[in-house]
Amino acid sequence: MTQAQLKTLDVVTYPDGRMDTRNTSIYTGLSEKTLAMMRCNGTGPKFVKRGRIFYFRADVDEWMTSQGRLTSTAQAKQRAA
Repeated sequence: MTQAQLKTLDVVTYPDGRMDTRNTSIYTGLSEKTLAMMRCNGTGPKFVKRGRIFYFRADVDEWMTSQGRLTSTAQAKQRAA
């Protein structure tokens, strides 16, 4: 029996902790389009726009933690409403 292998993805972070949308997408597991929709809806992590969109890793971590853990998809649906 073989073990499943995990694929390691490299996330590029600037020295000040910023990530562009592509790297934030890799880091969170969300698509770039989903992040764009969340920016429009105000439901995603904090970001800055300096010509391009950047997310600070600390803000993304805080946002992911604040979302809480769920025990069912019904709970997720209820939370989204």
